[in-house]
Amino acid sequence: MKKLKLQNKGYKLLVANYKEWLDILGYAESTVYQLPNHLQEFFYYAECHGHHNLQKLTTQTVKDYYKELQQRSNDRQDGGLSKSYLNKHQQALKKFSEYLKQHNVQTRFNVHLKNEVNPTEEKLNIATQSEIQQLFKATNYSHKKAKYRLRDRAILVVLYSCGLRRNEAVSLDIGDLNFDKERIHVRKGKNYKERFVPINRKNAEILQDYLYESRIEFSRETTGEALFLNQVGNRLQGMSFANRLQAIVKATENPALIAKRLTPHSLRHSIATHLLAKEVPIENIKTFLGHSSLESTQIYTHLLKTVEDENL
Repeated sequence: MKKLKLQNKGYKLLVANYKEWLDILGYAESTVYQLPNHLQEFFYYAECHGHHNLQKLTTQTVKDYYKELQQRSNDRQDGGLSKSYLNKHQQALKKFSEYLKQHNVQTRFNVHLKNEVNPTEEKLNIATQSEIQQLFKATNYSHKKAKYRLRDRAILVVLYSCGLRRNEAVSLDIGDLNFDKERIHVRKGKNYKERFVPINRKNAEILQDYLYESRIEFSRETTGEALFLNQVGNRLQGMSFANRLQAIVKATENPALIAKRLTPHSLRHSIATHLLAKEVPIENIKTFLGHSSLESTQIYTHLLKTVEDENL
């Protein structure tokens, strides 16, 4: 659907400006990519139904569009669109409504949609603590070269142990690591909110091993401060984090773990759920993850229950 072409120049400009706005606010690379695509789908629907002006779009237009989405077949598998995919469409429209309000655009465009709830989809992306141990163990043989293995292990530390978002991990610089105080300074969090994330001694040692033994082999031709580097000495990008995680998962040779199709964000879900299982106060988890509201963190109480029910 992302390849659908818009005819309306105003809609095209809105999609481009919306994408730039999300990027400026510091949203994850995947969000900056996906949400404008979903908004483009909505505008394409509007064009096909004779709505060629933003002022013509109403709350009912949104409801009609969403009803059509709910009835659309899934091109990749049998059945309809997944609940999580529908929620992404909702997020795109709700964020666009917020964009219009912040830019003082007066319209009849309002989004009154109830989030889809399907915990079975979310729990599939939660790694158990045993599986996390398998991932760390797999970094002993996730690549034939030691420098990549050390980097893999450090990647797991920031994505799982520290619960960083992918773009936060990408943006880390050497100076953000404070081993004396055992914490990481996350400077480019969501909405550019800064926070400090604690690291224990074991994780600090893993990061130090990478920094002093491995990173130097990637950085011989660069003077940059990026913590994670690629093979030519440039800052490691988000897709590379995802690809290395898949390589680590594959190295476990665990079919059940491979089937979960873990992403960097799955590891963030996992650490939050594990902390909750250890009865860490939800307010502390909120601060750890860098959530703006407690409501965002409370989803993990739901995820924890589904995981526990599965293990009964």
